[in-house]
Amino acid sequence: MLKELGVKPESLADQPPDLFGWHCNLLRLNRRKYVLFTNDQTLYSFLIRWSKAPQSPDFLERFRLGLFKSLMNERIAEPQIEYFLSKHKHLTVTKTNNRSVLGSMNDLTLQVKYRAYEYGELTDARLSGINRELNDIPMGAIKYNLSNVELKRRLADTHE
Repeated sequence: MLKELGVKPESLADQPPDLFGWHCNLLRLNRRKYVLFTNDQTLYSFLIRWSKAPQSPDFLERFRLGLFKSLMNERIAEPQIEYFLSKHKHLTVTKTNNRSVLGSMNDLTLQVKYRAYEYGELTDARLSGINRELNDIPMGAIKYNLSNVELKRRLADTHE
């Protein structure tokens, strides 16, 4: 992904998983590019279609739009969506530092590839369905909870 963005990662000290931190990975499915985003703390994930290598501001806007659509599909309350998006106004690109999130992303990537094979062409509606399905998988790194339930719980805790 770093090569795709054409940026050098900033150096940050290892930090514990954060509700506002994300990992992302570039995937190639059916000869098209997609980006899988996974939240560091809840493992909430969503997939977006990728085209040309964008500049960083475009990347941030694509991330925010994908996150917004995914949260709306989860029927998360609008004030919580607004709060969550307000915490994602800036982008800091670093190298991956959380092996647990990486392992979970590897599992999610297999799920995405299986669904891409099963569905064939990934239309916007199918991407939306895949995103919902990804967040309904019990994840070992969060004690076999569902990532959508974890995200809703953490948003409720931080934004009451």
